Amino acid sequence: MARETWATRIGFILAAVGSAVGLGNIWRFPFITGQEGGSAFLLVYLLFIALIGFPAILVEFVIGRRTKLNPVGAIRELGGGLWKHIGWLFVLTGFIILSYYSVVAGWFLRYTLIGVTDGYVLANPDEAAVLFGSVATGLDSLLFHAVFMAIVIAIIAAGVRSGIEIAVKVMVPAIVLLLLGLAAYGFTLDASSQAYAYYLSPDFGVIAENWTSILPAAAGQAFFTLSLGMGVMITYASYLGEDRNLAEDAGIIAGLDTLIAVIVGFVVFPFLFAAGLEPGAGGAGEIFVSLTTAFTEIPGGRLIGIVFFGMVGIAALSSAISILEVLVSYLIDEKGVERVPAAAGLGVAVFLLGVPVTMDLVFLDLLDLFADSVLLVLGALLLALFVGWVVPEMAREELSRGIGDLGVLGDAWIWVVRVPIVVVVFVSLYLGVVDYVAFLTGDFADWIAAR
Repeated sequence: MARETWATRIGFILAAVGSAVGLGNIWRFPFITGQEGGSAFLLVYLLFIALIGFPAILVEFVIGRRTKLNPVGAIRELGGGLWKHIGWLFVLTGFIILSYYSVVAGWFLRYTLIGVTDGYVLANPDEAAVLFGSVATGLDSLLFHAVFMAIVIAIIAAGVRSGIEIAVKVMVPAIVLLLLGLAAYGFTLDASSQAYAYYLSPDFGVIAENWTSILPAAAGQAFFTLSLGMGVMITYASYLGEDRNLAEDAGIIAGLDTLIAVIVGFVVFPFLFAAGLEPGAGGAGEIFVSLTTAFTEIPGGRLIGIVFFGMVGIAALSSAISILEVLVSYLIDEKGVERVPAAAGLGVAVFLLGVPVTMDLVFLDLLDLFADSVLLVLGALLLALFVGWVVPEMAREELSRGIGDLGVLGDAWIWVVRVPIVVVVFVSLYLGVVDYVAFLTGDFADWIAAR
């Protein structure tokens, strides 16, 4: 069957940005930043994006555009021996991430509805935590998990141009406008100066003392928010129907994604400080518990809350469709399955894997830590080794299309991929594995023992 392509360059860029801008930026970024020292984490994260994230996007872009295939087919076509099997890692990673991602996205849909029907009237954080518990697990969670996945399936079933491209052209600009409006409102709050000092004044002593925790957290967050290590950028680049300046596109995508992540901090932290809440204390539920409390305390909080939670739901949708598209593109390319049954079948399978998360949040930690700290980083490491040491000439040649003679810049990019990226990502992977093993032998083992 004929392979689909993007209708416009802006459609491709917005789809890639939409993939990057989602729960990773708006749900995960604030509580990870709070847990890892605020501005100390932000500095390391920004350095990771610039020095590792941008070159890593190019790695995925050249593979996707060169082969016009899904991650499994792309790596198999370019590599030999054991390399031809690593594409399966990206399919597995995306499958796991989307299973719990959909559950969390469902929480945002539910909180939007709560704002419309009841408003945010819980000034006590303990009461807000009880509300979060009722939303995060149980029938509510299961129902909205199903609703969210049904929407994702419908968009993917419509195709690249008629589904994904049209959706992101509406969603991504809406996300940016809403965030800017909320950030402007946050600036007017009395606690904004305190929040900005926490967010923008890095303490290098904190970095020196906590680098073994901050480094893997920053690496995982960078790969999560840029949709790297799960084959999304390989898949999206495979739909490019003409020569593009991949470096320019990668710069725009990484820049917009990072800008939006930074703006989220200007939204969330003023609200937290205005309500007298400690950043990072609430874990996965922080943004729900803390902001529900904050929206109770600030003028116009009900409307702002509806806008905020609704906006995050839109952002989550833009990312979720990119992940499901990776899975669907595999069935289309490799098995000749039609798009509609592929989207429906895989969507249902993803939904079923996410069901345990709706029952107990320990499964969210189990899946999220594994995907974020291990699988994403492992995928990025293997791709860097593959492009840097196995197919460097192909990569350099493909990157030059749409740009022209790269000269020494092409060699510099390859060596950045070969050495600094491999070393830093390997260290991050090691630290991530250590953290995950500690979780399995600690919190998860305690949970099992209590059953």
